[in-house]
Amino acid sequence: MSGKWKIAAVSIASIVLITVNLYLIEKKESKVERTVFVENWTKVKKDTITDTIQTNGVIKPVEEYDIYFDAKKNDFKKFLVKEGDAITAGSSLFEYTTTELDALKANLEAEKTAAEGEIAGIEEYIGKLRSYQGTVISEPEAAIDESVAKNLNIDITTSSSDLIKSNIEQEMYKQELEKNRLDEKVKMLDAKLSSIEEQSSAIVTTSEADGVVKNINKNLNNPIISIVSTNMAIEGDFSEEEMKKAEVGMTIKASSSDSKKTLKGKIGRIHSYPAEEPSLKKNNRFPFQALIEPEGEETEPLLVGSKVNLTVITNEKAGVPSIPIEAVQYQKHPYIYKLTNKGHVDKHYITKGLKAEGKQEIIKGPSVGEVILLKSNAAVKNHSYFITPIQFEKVKAGTYKKFTSREKVRYLLLGILEK
Repeated sequence: MSGKWKIAAVSIASIVLITVNLYLIEKKESKVERTVFVENWTKVKKDTITDTIQTNGVIKPVEEYDIYFDAKKNDFKKFLVKEGDAITAGSSLFEYTTTELDALKANLEAEKTAAEGEIAGIEEYIGKLRSYQGTVISEPEAAIDESVAKNLNIDITTSSSDLIKSNIEQEMYKQELEKNRLDEKVKMLDAKLSSIEEQSSAIVTTSEADGVVKNINKNLNNPIISIVSTNMAIEGDFSEEEMKKAEVGMTIKASSSDSKKTLKGKIGRIHSYPAEEPSLKKNNRFPFQALIEPEGEETEPLLVGSKVNLTVITNEKAGVPSIPIEAVQYQKHPYIYKLTNKGHVDKHYITKGLKAEGKQEIIKGPSVGEVILLKSNAAVKNHSYFITPIQFEKVKAGTYKKFTSREKVRYLLLGILEK
């Protein structure tokens, strides 16, 4: 009897449920008419939204230094490095001699000879001044050299002996100063000539920076040597749309099949002029260089020419309210539907922020943790009631058995009579 009673009870309950629902659906102005079936919903989450540019790049040295040689004024001797050699600042690159040294040496020697001649003339003149100074008192009428008389700027026939001696002493002092100046000049010229003698065998050109010898032009065409730095960078190009977002200093992340580690760095340079001459027939591309941050001495060396997948972070906001982009709807202004605790679907206008990675930042709108409607297949009216499907995976037979008979009847009636 108990088994038949259970079957009869379930049958009666099913008939009552179906009858009541049919009545509610057919009734005019029934709340069922304004009930939305919500199958997909989500919560406003506190999340990090990152806007990026996805592009490709290639590993290249940060800089390239070109060394030039003037074959018109110099005679090349020999290279002191080979292609592929690792060098440091100050390393010898090549030797040469210069034809200018011979001409410079001849000019310096001529200048030295002239200075020494001037010194000899001054010494002779000072000797004449001393000689005349000794005869001024003993022989006032003694003959005087014309050069001495001219430079004293006094009338010897009418001037006193003391005045003549004073003028002679002043002239001797002036001439001694000039002689000292010429002596210093001769010493300087000797030093220059000595330096030229040391360089006359060969002049060595040295490197100004660390690097690797990339190319040597044995035909002596310039640049005669090209040196690339040991520090690596990533080079690529941006499209016109990407150029509107990209800026120097933005953080980058790069991955390569040649390296297990993710490379990090920043955009170091962006060319404002396209890589190729602008044309209506092709899209412009703008070269850029990203500098790679060193990660310590144990970092594996990067292979020049390796291709990398590059992510440029153009904007990032952490810990902001976010929702899926598909939850946002538009009618002049963006809005979403919030599912309230009272069973309503309420329309809320929002102020949008950053949008990326399928997420939309909410500057003004529902708070973190509130439940919102994802895009619905049916039209939704503001302040409608909503129902959701039963999540059978969460319905456990053991839970049902824990209810008392009274609780089972109560929940059944609530399911039938609830708004």
